[in-house]
Amino acid sequence: MTTTEHFIPAEKPWSGLVRKGQTITIIDVEGQQAVDTLFYRADDFSERYSSQDTLRTQGSAYVGIGTRLVSNEGRVMLTVTADSCGRHDTSAGACSCESNTVRFGHETRYLHACRDNFLLEVSKHGMGKRDIVPNINFFMNVPIAPSGQMTIVDGLSAPGDRVSMVAEMDVLCVISNCPQINNPCNGFNPTPIRVVISGDAV
Repeated sequence: MTTTEHFIPAEKPWSGLVRKGQTITIIDVEGQQAVDTLFYRADDFSERYSSQDTLRTQGSAYVGIGTRLVSNEGRVMLTVTADSCGRHDTSAGACSCESNTVRFGHETRYLHACRDNFLLEVSKHGMGKRDIVPNINFFMNVPIAPSGQMTIVDGLSAPGDRVSMVAEMDVLCVISNCPQINNPCNGFNPTPIRVVISGDAV
C-alpha cells in the first residue's frame, strides 16, 4: 500500500492529487484548526466540489461519516469514511480580505486570508478567481440556529482529530490551512496540520 504524508505549516496552502480508491486523511495536529478545502476532478477542473449539491443530497447542514461530497455535475467525488471530530462546516465559506474588513475593521484588510491562499494554490494548476467556489471547512464549528443564523464559535476538534475520505474519482485537493486570527475558528492561533494519502489507485 502506498502512503504519502504532507506537513502543512500554519496559515499556508497546499494541493495534491488523490487517485480513485485512495484515502485522504486530514489531521488537526494541535486542535481547533479550521482547514478550508476544495476538490476538483483531476482531468477536468470545471467539475468541482459543490456545497449546494452536497447539502441537498445529504439533507444535512454538516459533513460527517457517510457524507458523499458531490460535484457540480451531480457525481460523488469522495465519501467520508472516518471522523473523530463530528463537526465540519460547508456553509460559511472562506475568509477574505474583504470579509475581514467588513467583520473586523479596516485595519484587518491586509491580513492574510483563505481566498488568497486558494488563489495562490489554484494558479499553480492554471486556474483563477472564478474557479474558487464555496468550500468545506473541516474542523470548523458553525452552529445554525432555527432562524437560519450562523455563528462561528470555538472549534470542537482536539489535538490529533482527523477526518478521512475515500476518492470515488481522481481528484485534486486544494487546502488553505486557515490563517484567520480575528474569530475563534482557529482558537485565535493558527497551527499546522498533516495530510496523509494512502492506498492504491483502482
